[in-house]
Amino acid sequence: MKRGRLPLTALRSFESAGRHLSFSRAAEELYVSQAAISRQIRELEELLGIALFARLHRRVALTEAGGALLAQLTISFDDIDRQLSVTMTKAAPSALRVNVEPSFAGEFLIQRLNSFQARYPDIDISVDSELRLIEFRGQEADLAVRYGATATSWPRTESRHLIDVETTPVMTAELLASGVSITSPADLSNYTLLHDYNRDGWANWFTKLGFAEMAVRRGPVYAEAALAMQAAKLGHGIALGDRILNGDDIRAGRLVCPFARETYDVSCGAYWLVAPDFNRLSNAARAFVEWLQEEILRKA
Repeated sequence: MKRGRLPLTALRSFESAGRHLSFSRAAEELYVSQAAISRQIRELEELLGIALFARLHRRVALTEAGGALLAQLTISFDDIDRQLSVTMTKAAPSALRVNVEPSFAGEFLIQRLNSFQARYPDIDISVDSELRLIEFRGQEADLAVRYGATATSWPRTESRHLIDVETTPVMTAELLASGVSITSPADLSNYTLLHDYNRDGWANWFTKLGFAEMAVRRGPVYAEAALAMQAAKLGHGIALGDRILNGDDIRAGRLVCPFARETYDVSCGAYWLVAPDFNRLSNAARAFVEWLQEEILRKA
């Protein structure tokens, strides 16, 4: 097929729908209606003379031909997007976009970002904080910081280990002094436990330490870890923290750890630097990676 006749709009609609396995999510990503996505894909199938999707009950699945086409299109669109990013970076070499998980942003990055700006005053950094796993498309970000409980990679990206997460209970000194003495995990039953996202964090912590019977399912649940940590700083209960990410609050006395270092610390995944291709990072992104790794080592 001649390039001048390539159905680019339909191909883009198909690639998005195939990647998400959802016409509705493709519509959201491309800011069009679901009917438009469906029409574009149907016209593409008619042009090619072959089905790209199997329409099942309330879901779709790629056919063999659809899977093969999707694999090539995703690579091609990612390459185009990456080259556009490079071109735009050359036009504005000081621009840097970083996407960071809320807990890492709120408990670690923001407190130190002024030192990065002092070292690199010509770099105009933009920090976006969200849980959504970005696709590095449409100038969403140059770099991301992601948490992984077990996974160390994400589709079509590269990842570098940044810091292990060792969880340990944290609370205010006033709350610790006002309640029952804490010498073992069993004593935490006398306090309110603060949960982030769901109650699995505390349940896993108790279970890994051999106190599965203490895996309580009570206590307030906050939408983000940073909110649970804020509640802990206000003396509302005990949260699961990290000695490095929450190190500033611990050293300043805003939070205390009721247990000695490593006594009841539990390994709980890690934070990772994520990028489409570390070998093709801009100079600004390389500077940020180097600075952040230095900050992590300094606080370890």
